[in-house]
Amino acid sequence: MRTYFCVYFGSAYLALLATPLTIWLARRLGVLDNPGIRSVHTHPIPRIGGIAIYLSSMCVIVSLFFLNNAVGDRFREVRLGVIALLAAATGVFLVGLIDDLRTLPARFKFIAELLGAGALCLVGVRIVSIGLGEGPGISLGWLSWPVTLLWIVGITNAVNMSDGLDGLAAGIAAIACGVIAVLALHGAAVRTGLAQSNDIMMALFALALLGSLSGFLFFNFNPAKVFMGDCGSLFIGFTIAAASVMCISKSAALVGLALPALALGIPIFDTLLSMLRRFLERRSLFAADRSHFHHRLLELGLTQRRAVILIYMATLLAAGLGLLMLVSNRPSSLIVFGGVLLAILFLFRVVGGVRLQQILTRLRDKYKDAHRAREERRVFETLQLQFRHARSLEQWWQAVCDAAGQMDFASVSLTTTGPDGRTEEQSWRPPEPAIDGSRLITLKLPLRSGDVGVRRQCEIAISANGSLEAAGRRVSSFARLLDESEPAAASRPSAAS
Repeated sequence: MRTYFCVYFGSAYLALLATPLTIWLARRLGVLDNPGIRSVHTHPIPRIGGIAIYLSSMCVIVSLFFLNNAVGDRFREVRLGVIALLAAATGVFLVGLIDDLRTLPARFKFIAELLGAGALCLVGVRIVSIGLGEGPGISLGWLSWPVTLLWIVGITNAVNMSDGLDGLAAGIAAIACGVIAVLALHGAAVRTGLAQSNDIMMALFALALLGSLSGFLFFNFNPAKVFMGDCGSLFIGFTIAAASVMCISKSAALVGLALPALALGIPIFDTLLSMLRRFLERRSLFAADRSHFHHRLLELGLTQRRAVILIYMATLLAAGLGLLMLVSNRPSSLIVFGGVLLAILFLFRVVGGVRLQQILTRLRDKYKDAHRAREERRVFETLQLQFRHARSLEQWWQAVCDAAGQMDFASVSLTTTGPDGRTEEQSWRPPEPAIDGSRLITLKLPLRSGDVGVRRQCEIAISANGSLEAAGRRVSSFARLLDESEPAAASRPSAAS
């Protein structure tokens, strides 16, 4: 037990020493997070505090290889898993650090997370089965790879997205590390052999990370003197996710995933709802916004400190209830898991993070828009053939009128100005106008002309009854039809005639 205390307090002490040095280094290099539209801070703050977290936890973990006692022996028994986790977590940390220094595209960080998770899968760190208790459970077979990759990458990004308020990500991650430490120590007490060594390793990992987060929080809690940055949040999220997988890699216990999931319930739900929101808004899934759970709390009038403490309390409550699953490793523990998840979802509903009616409305609108776009595409491809077969000016004009009718135009007119300045005009209107004239878009489109001195111009009027975007799509399709055809060319004989 003394070793576990030394790991925790040792990493906390190192973090207390390393964080001020990191702050000094960040200011010296100018690596500061300046206030912006997404920010809630009002002055530049160093943003590479993750270096202190990484160094303080890694120094303690590496020193365990040289520990000359029973815990050290157990730790060295699973050195392959330790080395794999250290290497993968270091790779993810370095990518996050480069992003803090130079700003990388989101896909680069995503690829780094996938590669790190894939490396762990290669050495056998996978979710091979799911079940209650220590029985064989349900074997996942080849699905163990995608499930493990999804879990590790998902948890990593959930922690990364929660880093929006002073001390928020560090505090939630610290609670998750405490939960994993309890889970691992419980497993070490009831299991033997390699499984016990695996649990001891994970307990030491979790305690080292917990200590470094505790020391870092002294400088990161509101008002923050330093941010962990992507190097910190990605490293923490990846390590927590991998640790939870390694806790169950020799067991089928669902508790090994359920407890970390409950401790990280708010970031996980926040990430899923953010992705759904961006999907419905047709934005990139990696786009930034100010609609996260913590932003909602600020909009309700809470200060940063109170919002963070409220999330801490909710996280502690969820994790505390989840620990009941350790006491009862039976199917009834699933009721606890489901109940806590519903409670977290209800909390999102209370603060406005889940608006079911709005989600359903946007899903319906998105479906209608996608259906309308497919229909517009079908109409365009049909009209494209008609324009290509136009062999005379009359046929070309008829194709224009047909296009206007099928695209719900209010009117189309063609003005031709000859070399002598005389103008001729042709126009089309629907036989039964049923278009609201209060929202008409009127455009004049100059046409290409192969005849010297002849100018042609097409003027269109289109209703924006549905949406400006839908009307714009129809205008764009119509303009493309005109670009691909030429009235003068249609009036000239073809080469075959």
